[in-house]
Amino acid sequence: MKLFNPILIIRMLGTILFVETGTFLLCLPVVYIYHEPAAPFIFSALITLAVSTLFSVISEKKKESSSRLSNRDAYIVVSFAWVLFLLAGTLPYLLSGTIRSFTDAFFESSSGFTTTGSTIIPDLNLVSHSILFWRSLTHWIGGIGIIALVIIILPSLRITGYQLFTLESSLNEKIHPKTQAIGIRILIIYLGLTISEIVLLSIGDMDLFESVCYSFGTVATGGFGLRNDSMVSFSPYSQYVVMIFMFFAGISQVVYYYILKFNFSKVRQNEELWLYIIVILIAGTLASSILLTETTLTPEEASRHGFFNIISVITTTGFVSADYLLWPGPAVLLIFLLMFSGASTGSTTGNIKIARHLIVIKSIKAAFTRLSHPNALANVRLNGRLVADKTCVAVISFLVLYLFIFMTGTVVIVSTGSDAVTAASSVAASLGNIGPGLGMAGPMNHYAHFPESAKLIFSMLMIVGRMEIITILTLFTRSFWKL
Repeated sequence: MKLFNPILIIRMLGTILFVETGTFLLCLPVVYIYHEPAAPFIFSALITLAVSTLFSVISEKKKESSSRLSNRDAYIVVSFAWVLFLLAGTLPYLLSGTIRSFTDAFFESSSGFTTTGSTIIPDLNLVSHSILFWRSLTHWIGGIGIIALVIIILPSLRITGYQLFTLESSLNEKIHPKTQAIGIRILIIYLGLTISEIVLLSIGDMDLFESVCYSFGTVATGGFGLRNDSMVSFSPYSQYVVMIFMFFAGISQVVYYYILKFNFSKVRQNEELWLYIIVILIAGTLASSILLTETTLTPEEASRHGFFNIISVITTTGFVSADYLLWPGPAVLLIFLLMFSGASTGSTTGNIKIARHLIVIKSIKAAFTRLSHPNALANVRLNGRLVADKTCVAVISFLVLYLFIFMTGTVVIVSTGSDAVTAASSVAASLGNIGPGLGMAGPMNHYAHFPESAKLIFSMLMIVGRMEIITILTLFTRSFWKL
């Protein structure tokens, strides 16, 4: 019995790199339109294609009879796929000279593909259109999921890959018996949201290029913009459109699937959806009320900025319509607390996510019920279904581990020279894939001033957060490497 199947893993990684080769070529139309150098993207594609071909040759020479992907193989493929994708994603930045440091390029690539949205580029006005498009495209690709794209072509590889999909995407409710069908349906929903937003933004004060890039960042809940002030200088109309689509992006793809199937009973039963809406309504109203009573903003401005930035933080998008560091203290504290929220599972968002908070709350309630009534049946149910005790334990363990990583990361970043507010918020923003934080990591600042050690830590936190912690940390456990 083998510990894992190296040939199958190499074969999968070669396919994943081949997919990335195509993403570089998608930037060529922008290069042509704006008369910019094509070499950074052509050479990036050639380098990635060469490595992909090498992996394919190795796997073809040593074909094995088994093409079944074990759980251990799935963990390795997903983890290494993300690392390889991020490493290849640095090539356009380095080859174009936009970013000269590998650490900075890896940070920018990590921030893009993990849909975090923090940047080390001080002035976006100096960056070419093609590189700006590449930054936004990394969001869009990372949002739908690298593995989800590959799963669509898995049948041609004669590999079953539902394990890959659930590990990479946090989509924990199987909505169709065939894994390929899941990927195709999610791609259709994702494309529908993207195209709809592009059309609506184009009607306003954005040109087509801006509409495409901001739509990529919104639907993927990423946050890379084209201007140094994010969404501040755009019209209220554009801000409303982005706000609405950030909200849509925070809803699970499973909900959209059931809506398309006209299965509204499943939508009504989705407790996570309703709590997501309630949290946004309460937090948005609270923020708007603070701005209305303690600033000179009009009711419309207070509600627009309040809800926009609250939705942005909850959905981990990272766009801002105003510099919230200038807000009254209670509103800034609310922003920080919501950095530990997240939106729905099965969405493009990062962070802890609403379903986990729900399970923790219900587990605590059940524990108190058992203390008061030892013979009572105090089961935890979510969406009308019983949640197993081991699932509750796993969720609580995830939450504890998440907070432990946050506190450890904060201490480490403070040791690199940052103040406590900047360190805590930047770690929370990186681990939760949010983007901007507080202090020197605020929405009008960037991450270029951090030392290289801190940037590498942030990059690792982004990857760990995007992969929901457990997937990648499992590789470092002793039991994983035992037969």
